[in-house]
Amino acid sequence: MILCPMPSTILIVDDDPHIRQLLVFAFGKAGLDTIEAADGEAALAQVEQQSPDLIILDINMPRMDGLEVCRRLRANNDVPIFFLSSRDDEIDRVLGIELGGDDYVVKPFSPREVVARSMAILRRTVARPPAVGNVGQMRHGLLSIDTESWSAQWRAQEVSLTVTEFTILRTLLAMPARIFSRDQIIDRFRGPGFALTDRTVDSHIRNLRRKFADVGGLDIIETRAGIGYRLGGCSGTAPPA
Repeated sequence: MILCPMPSTILIVDDDPHIRQLLVFAFGKAGLDTIEAADGEAALAQVEQQSPDLIILDINMPRMDGLEVCRRLRANNDVPIFFLSSRDDEIDRVLGIELGGDDYVVKPFSPREVVARSMAILRRTVARPPAVGNVGQMRHGLLSIDTESWSAQWRAQEVSLTVTEFTILRTLLAMPARIFSRDQIIDRFRGPGFALTDRTVDSHIRNLRRKFADVGGLDIIETRAGIGYRLGGCSGTAPPA
């Protein structure tokens, strides 16, 4: 049995009561509390009232789908979001990551896998990462992050990141001269064996670039064609075309 690293509450959002029941049982066995919502509007209300530690969010729901729920939450909330997705909506899955989702799994899924991957997200949220340089602080050029508060700044201006985005950035910043392949990035922050795709990693990288570009960080991450990614110069100067 996989046990949660700390008391956590999971919000399960799906219009299918059978799926909710399966996940409630699976998370309960792992020692996590759960609350439920059958649609997007109820999910937003539950987040406001209960402040869950993680949301399991179905994409395809009537009235308000999971993508719209994610979009509204990301306006002012960084709670981790784990998408449930149908096999035939790859575009929606990638869009979900670009909107700020942390992970996704395709239906039909193994409840045990959903629990394991959710636990990995929760561990990244609560764990204290190994110190690099000054305790809790990592810097490169105009970029600085605090590994204890899970915050990132550009020229001392806060940049709001999801758990997954922060973890990728921390990985690159820990070894700024190293080029990481997509597989190495996945292994570093999720551990080997998770069913993520190169396209998902690319979506998280695009999110990071967009967020830092909005505050002047035009050279936050470099692409090395055919190899992978590494931290950019973080000087604020746009990279050569």
